[in-house]
Amino acid sequence: MTSAHSCALATSLVVSLCFGLPMATAQPLSPVPRDVVQFSATATVEARQDQLSVTLRSTREGSDPLGVQEQLKAQLEAALVVARANAQPGAMEVRSGNFSLYPRAGRDGRISAWQGSAELVLSGRDFERIAATTGRIQGLTVAAVVFGLSGELRERLEQQAQAQAIERFRARAGEIARGFGFGSYTLREVGINSQEQGGMVRPRVMALEARSSAAEAPLPLEAGQAQVQVTVSGSVQLK
Repeated sequence: MTSAHSCALATSLVVSLCFGLPMATAQPLSPVPRDVVQFSATATVEARQDQLSVTLRSTREGSDPLGVQEQLKAQLEAALVVARANAQPGAMEVRSGNFSLYPRAGRDGRISAWQGSAELVLSGRDFERIAATTGRIQGLTVAAVVFGLSGELRERLEQQAQAQAIERFRARAGEIARGFGFGSYTLREVGINSQEQGGMVRPRVMALEARSSAAEAPLPLEAGQAQVQVTVSGSVQLK
């Protein structure tokens, strides 16, 4: 094979390989957003708490676990009889809470006693009914009192706060556009977040001492204020 023929063969081989390779396609670059502003607006609506939950608890201790369990069951059943007689849908709901039984070890590491507890929960909107029923139940002490907002009230407050937050967001967007010398704006993206303060997010809980079983006095209660806060955050395109 002559050198000229070899050169021609090599040239044809290189060309065929070049044509066999896929050609890279250029990807268009995404335009960098310009004249885009990010900010947020918040609105808060306040209302008096209309939901109450009272937890009553009985504790027993003894050497026989079955005996302790039976004592707790009897105490809880007696309390349920009183509570159910005063229950009313929406005003006061009655349910059993935690029921636990566990051993206690002595210095030698062996089980020396058994301790248990049973809970009864009264919840609803009728504070006077719940307070009076709590005073009638014997043998159980008040473990916790929690105030909050009912689902209906919270939803209504959230709608009010959301409408205010959206209006504030729109007003601020217009102010920002005019401040930068633009005539208007368009909404690019938006997010809405809500939370309750003073209610279920941060519940008001009080631990109370045991009441006299003979007094049958209503539990003193005073609800506080709760806030529903809505924040609208997002970005707008200035035009």
